[in-house]
Amino acid sequence: MPYDLELDRVVKEIREAQAKTVCIQLADGLKPAAKEIQQRIMGETGATVLIWAESLYGACDTPDLRHLHIDMLIQFGHSEWKGLVI
Repeated sequence: MPYDLELDRVVKEIREAQAKTVCIQLADGLKPAAKEIQQRIMGETGATVLIWAESLYGACDTPDLRHLHIDMLIQFGHSEWKGLVI
């Protein structure tokens, strides 16, 4: 995978939050790696990882996930973004 998705950091954040259900949202170009990302996160955290399959139009394009009862949403894009981690 040519991108540094900081999966070690993702795993750390999931563990610290004790998240049990995580949704990952991927830019279209990263979707071919979805299964690999999902398996690594699940294997290292024990969390259930859902893949949001719809298109992503940037960090502001956050889906309404209230019906899924997730503990954490993680967005992966192609560009670095200095955002706030909540």
